[in-house]
Amino acid sequence: MQTPIEFVQWLRSVAPYIHAFRNKTFVVAFPGELVLAGALPVLAQDLSLLHALGIKVVIVHGSRPQVAEQLALRNAKERFHNGLRITDSAALECAKEAAGELRLDIEAAFSQGLPNTPMAHAAIRIISGNFVTAKPLGVIDGVDLELTGVARKVAYETIHPILDAGGLVLLSPLGFSPTGEIFNLTMEDVAVAAAIALRADKLIFISEIPMMIDAAGEDIRELSSHQAEAVLGAGFLPSDASFYLQHAIKACNGGVARAHIVPFALDGSALLELFTHDGVGTMISYQNLETLREATIEDVGGILKLIEPLENDGTLVKRGRELIEREVENFSVIEHDGVIFGCAALYPFPAEKMAEMACLTVNPEVQAQGDGERILKHMENRARAQGFKKLFVLTTRTAHWFLKRGFVAASVDALPKDRQHMYNWQRKSLVLVKTL
Repeated sequence: MQTPIEFVQWLRSVAPYIHAFRNKTFVVAFPGELVLAGALPVLAQDLSLLHALGIKVVIVHGSRPQVAEQLALRNAKERFHNGLRITDSAALECAKEAAGELRLDIEAAFSQGLPNTPMAHAAIRIISGNFVTAKPLGVIDGVDLELTGVARKVAYETIHPILDAGGLVLLSPLGFSPTGEIFNLTMEDVAVAAAIALRADKLIFISEIPMMIDAAGEDIRELSSHQAEAVLGAGFLPSDASFYLQHAIKACNGGVARAHIVPFALDGSALLELFTHDGVGTMISYQNLETLREATIEDVGGILKLIEPLENDGTLVKRGRELIEREVENFSVIEHDGVIFGCAALYPFPAEKMAEMACLTVNPEVQAQGDGERILKHMENRARAQGFKKLFVLTTRTAHWFLKRGFVAASVDALPKDRQHMYNWQRKSLVLVKTL
């Protein structure tokens, strides 16, 4: 951002997310590789910002490379089965040492408070404890995983008051049984169990893997849980990406609204994922987040925000809030995760079986992604459903876009009689008509 105006515009653009996320619960999980890469201090700064914005944060850390390092120091061999560590007594001791060291490192990172840094005046308190009850995984495919376990219960009744009091909760990949045993867990399992138990609004994996890509080499930005299951079944993802994805699906199917998998190699990836439209990772939801629907009175503010810049530069005819409120049933909107990014209105002329489409607008930040065409098709279908045979638009600047999509130029005489009387000869808008 080079100018104060750009800063103000940016700050206004993230305001809807800030309002939407306040008092929500996010579980943020990251692997031990992030700590090895030296990215912990920066992540702590980003998570402290989320905390300052009123978001309740639960942190889950991994420790696989740290456990491997401890085993190497003891000249002990690592053993795995289907990607899961076989935890004998020596490996469990290494897991306990790694978890203790990482916990101290994380607490230190959140204790930063130097002036002129993002952590200045933060004063964040991290609370950890025996919040995870676990049980042994047992024997799988004839292989005894020994002290490797799976989360059985997360003490949500203890964690919620801590979050409500302004603290952050830290969970390690260790669990405890009612008989006093300790089990080595995976970070992903603990994170999913915590997110489901806490009824978290988001589960965010800050992962060591790059952006997931599909079989055609395209970025996978957003999936419903059903689509994600199909991707897993196709078998083209690497094993580590599949492991993250299957846990994200489990979280969504367990009631978590959104699960995100973002690469920690990109600085600020958590913030970019949360506060930009497309994000920088893969988002999984139980249902598709983007909806194209008819507008309601609650959408008037979002519609005004979209069309006002175009009204100010003369692209659209000015409409006041009162007019939009009266005509809101004519509008359709495209909404993504609670934010309106596009709209259009349909005005009927029943006598001539024609309808006018007006105010077709898409947020400039997400143009060229096909949303405009999706809205157009929606409005065409809406017009057909009402029995109209032709759809027309009046435009001064976007004629080429409509001509490419089947509209043809026409004269003012081609308009319905009532619309001819309202034609603004000073604007000299082009008339374009499409037969439905």
